[in-house]
Amino acid sequence: MHIVHVHVQVKPGREDAFVEATLLNARNSVQEPGIARFDVLRDTADPTRFVLLEVYRDTDAPVRHKETAHYAAWRDEVADMMAAPRTAAKYQNLFPDDGGW
Repeated sequence: MHIVHVHVQVKPGREDAFVEATLLNARNSVQEPGIARFDVLRDTADPTRFVLLEVYRDTDAPVRHKETAHYAAWRDEVADMMAAPRTAAKYQNLFPDDGGW
């Protein structure tokens, strides 16, 4: 598994629009065969901060994901909602094993 946490800070007042666009992207993303999970998380202390937890079945899946129409639409729609550039951290899966996903 290839795991990515995407950290996003949204401009105040743009949270609802960001959530709407991001949930649409997530619902389409989980239909991709290379995606095992696509979670959308919101910080309880700061509602302008989000984490997208993306679990890919292989290292090529993120590339294929970024080639989809729904990703491109999301990327373009939320670009002006960002308070700062989004960042990503990549992780190696240790548990559960790949069969546990």
